[in-house]
Amino acid sequence: MVRRNTSCLLTHLFAVLLYGLTCTSAMGAPRAGGQLNWIETPEPASIVPLTTTAGGNCDIGPKIVEGLLTYDQQLNPKPLLATAWSVSKDGLQYRFTLRHGVKWHDGKDFTSADVAFSILTLKQYHPRGKATFQNVAEVKTPDPYTAIIILAKPAPYLLTALASTESPIVPKHLYEGTDIVNNKYNSEPIGTGPFLFKQWVRGSYVELDRNPDYWDKPKPYLDKIFVRFIPDAAARALAFETGNADLGLQAIPLSDVERFKHLPGFTLDSHGSPYLGSQHQLYFNLDNPVLQKRPVRHALAQALDLNAFNKVVWYGYGQVSPAAVGPLIEKYHDASQKYLPFNPQQAERELDAAGYPRGADGVRFRLRLLINPFQVRQAADFVRQSLARIGVAVTIENYDFATYVTKAYTDRAFDMTLEALSNMFDPVVGIQRAFWSKAFQIGTPFANPAHYVNPEVDRLLEAAAVEVDPVKRRQLYLEFQHVVAQDIPSIEFGANPQITVLAKKVKNYAPTAEGMRGSFSDLYLEK
Repeated sequence: MVRRNTSCLLTHLFAVLLYGLTCTSAMGAPRAGGQLNWIETPEPASIVPLTTTAGGNCDIGPKIVEGLLTYDQQLNPKPLLATAWSVSKDGLQYRFTLRHGVKWHDGKDFTSADVAFSILTLKQYHPRGKATFQNVAEVKTPDPYTAIIILAKPAPYLLTALASTESPIVPKHLYEGTDIVNNKYNSEPIGTGPFLFKQWVRGSYVELDRNPDYWDKPKPYLDKIFVRFIPDAAARALAFETGNADLGLQAIPLSDVERFKHLPGFTLDSHGSPYLGSQHQLYFNLDNPVLQKRPVRHALAQALDLNAFNKVVWYGYGQVSPAAVGPLIEKYHDASQKYLPFNPQQAERELDAAGYPRGADGVRFRLRLLINPFQVRQAADFVRQSLARIGVAVTIENYDFATYVTKAYTDRAFDMTLEALSNMFDPVVGIQRAFWSKAFQIGTPFANPAHYVNPEVDRLLEAAAVEVDPVKRRQLYLEFQHVVAQDIPSIEFGANPQITVLAKKVKNYAPTAEGMRGSFSDLYLEK
């Protein structure tokens, strides 16, 4: 048992039980009642973000399951299932005092055993959790309301990794001894959160009901949430205009943004989530012998004009950047990096020199391009047309989300893939998974899609993950970005547009840093 010794504590943060009690409007307290029609796209394969980092899971799951902490807009931790926490001076012990009186939706008590089980499960099965919790040696539970995470090495990012969307706490009694990946409660969740799972009509909607026994009364304010899946962007825009949709992130075509700005019943919010750090990329499959050659990747990179991409595909709403650590993570981002000069003629000369001249049909070689449904189809069209100019024929393969994940990460049936791997709040969590050779594992979604292996990159990432000096840590990530930029396992597009459409009656939908991936416990509908 670890004793509570204040002389060896770096931090000892206590918070009141009723953090952020109300969000008042001009008329007084938030209005209770009502149904929220929330557009989510694409439809996920499951709901709980325990074994996947898919967007739908990370968005829907936190309404039902909760993490130990939540965060303000500056990423300062605030209480959720944990009411107090402390970190030892050597950074190797994180002690959490858990909230009393919390019940799982099936009536069982929430205890420290659930926390210990969940942290160790995330370490084994969660794509980002493999890195986030890699230094966790054990989780001690000296009593039902205390959990102590013991680390083998420091993890300076850990206290920011415990949100519901990133590290959900799941019921041990429903998961232990089961096939974790295929456990039915991944799609029929039992949580501690403000909303109860009621049903999932595949291809149509998920229905959530207010949890009348939620520990943070009088929250939640909504009676019901319908999470609606509408694949077609034009149809989503129509749903808003006809009153059948109240809220949605990236729900309307970017071509409709200006028009929606002038519609009287809506508000557009372009502030992205600081917890998410959105980023889009093009990854090369380095198992392909053609793409293993750096001169080929160098040539392909010169054929893409990313400033034109921002104008044509993102309608100028994106923030393009070639750095592997994107612009939304300012303290580690290398703003000095520049894209390779757009030069199709030079690209053609380099492909000739690499041994890939144009054939009689004008084609040098052919590539299969997968597209994550979180990317817009226009992005794939832009890449195809750009590479066609230099004699590279691209076939676009566009699937539903579940099929995409299987094709990309189990079958490895692609040559390039347009991905949407968010940087998240720290490079260990969002970026290391994409470039760390040890992250690669057949069947693990969103982990090293290129199958990139560079011992120097591994060294830099592993050193930065345990470095507690912020200056030294920044320098390690700057060096990492330099090496990756030279290798070109990916082409980074930068921060994609994050535009939320909400009916004006929707209030307080994103009070925490998690944004749309928060709990909606504070959200209410104004009359």
